[in-house]
Amino acid sequence: MRVLGVNALFHDPAAALVVDGRAVAAAEEERFSRRKHGKRPLPFSAWELPEMSAAWCLSQAGLRPEDLDAVTYSYDPALARPADRLGLSDPWDDLRQTYAREAPAFLCEALPGLAPEQVRFVPHHMAHAASSAFAAPGAERSSVLVLDGRGEATSHLAARREGARLEALHGQELPHSLGLFYEELTEHLGFLRSSDEYKVMALAAYGNPRRFLPELRRYVYATGDGGFRAAGVPWAELCAARRDGEGWTPEQADLAAAAQACLEETVLDLVRWLHGQTGDEVLTMAGGVALNCVANSRLAAEGPFRQVWVQPASGDAGTALGGALLHAADADPGTPTRPQPGVDLGRGWSDAELEGWLKTAAVPFERPADVAVEVARALAENAVVAWFQGRAEYGPRALGHRSLLAHPGPSGNLERLNDIKGREQFRPVAPMVLAERASEIFAGPLPSPYMLFVHEVLPPWRERIPAVVHVDGTARVQTVDREAEPLVARMLEAFEAATGLPVVVNTSLNTAGRPMVDDPRDALECFGSSPVDLLALGPFVVRRRALFGAGAG
Repeated sequence: MRVLGVNALFHDPAAALVVDGRAVAAAEEERFSRRKHGKRPLPFSAWELPEMSAAWCLSQAGLRPEDLDAVTYSYDPALARPADRLGLSDPWDDLRQTYAREAPAFLCEALPGLAPEQVRFVPHHMAHAASSAFAAPGAERSSVLVLDGRGEATSHLAARREGARLEALHGQELPHSLGLFYEELTEHLGFLRSSDEYKVMALAAYGNPRRFLPELRRYVYATGDGGFRAAGVPWAELCAARRDGEGWTPEQADLAAAAQACLEETVLDLVRWLHGQTGDEVLTMAGGVALNCVANSRLAAEGPFRQVWVQPASGDAGTALGGALLHAADADPGTPTRPQPGVDLGRGWSDAELEGWLKTAAVPFERPADVAVEVARALAENAVVAWFQGRAEYGPRALGHRSLLAHPGPSGNLERLNDIKGREQFRPVAPMVLAERASEIFAGPLPSPYMLFVHEVLPPWRERIPAVVHVDGTARVQTVDREAEPLVARMLEAFEAATGLPVVVNTSLNTAGRPMVDDPRDALECFGSSPVDLLALGPFVVRRRALFGAGAG
């Protein structure tokens, strides 16, 4: 069974290929087009398809469109209703629905050889749910929670997986939406809606929720029947809007903190209701709200489920994988879907190909005996390193394949990295640590391989690794499994041998407003245009001083 999943309608267009129940390739269109999120979530862009990522997925498996058993599209226009009947202000939504209905014809144009009858519409939230329930390890019998901005007519799905079957239990109809609630706040605070919600989460740590929480609770709360209310918040009456480019005020940070707390309370109530229906031990999550790692940690700590697993590509990009997995499970229940093997499902290059890129670029490069040891040595000397290894990550987190690395000891490295990336200074960076060492330094849900939870940094370590400690004493940890990531593990061990610190700063290899680096050209362009000291491209290294002269860096 060969199924290509496609997400296209709103934002984060992506493609994923599932062969005999196993994810073999997945990539977001932004990594090819170099447009952040692939496109803006406007009705006028709804026709755009992830043509480049779909073509790459097929080529990765040596397939042609006519070799596919099905192509899934993670939205079902038959379930949609006019926006005004849903209480939404979206006057051009009928255009979006027209594009959705015509998706089979568009896909046949983009993938010559594909027949229209091979295209299957998959309900948006069912695709989200499948992306977590069928991809999570040990989740053959599990509960599923999906929360995002909107699907066809709902913003939420509570469901249950049992074997190859995924059953919907409850969905919250629009306009009530926790995702839209957070998007509205993002826009009110001067950030880009449907893009910068993680900035609001970071800003919330600087505020006190008590000032605005009672008022927000009037508009956002669980209803006790598996649903919730979240609409009509009078943001402008609560505090002044922030204009883009302005600094933030304590009042705005307090509003962010209250909204974050209100979100956590509501999601926790939804999780408790779901557990009461199923009694399961495992909860899997997806949807854009599931990328809120602060809320995830509270669910893990206070919720009734023994284990919480979050899809690393929880945003709409993940529905490409979920749609393909759901169809595979439905069409061939005798072939079980297999857990996601990791996030490194994107493009990769051989050592010979990488060397060819470097020679074409005419840059001075070396091949050290062990690139992991060489990078650790540079990090110990307080260099900032661009780390490009293996296949690219699927999802928004850099997890040791397209990363920017630094020493966690100097507190100034947070400001330094935010300057390099062109980011706001209130935003934190993350630590990576070997899985077996994590509990010595961090308290929280462990292991945490996908950087989807926050952890308390234990007091003895806060002064030793200040660059990765957020203002509230937490860090968004990535734990590294030495069997899955032997090169990263070797680098961490060599860095500890040189510094006594088992932690390295890991943030995404990109600059503000641009997608994560994906191919070698992207890596060379990023390295050449920002003050990064060393580029580790596969087994090769490029030094800034060698490239730009002794005055560089």
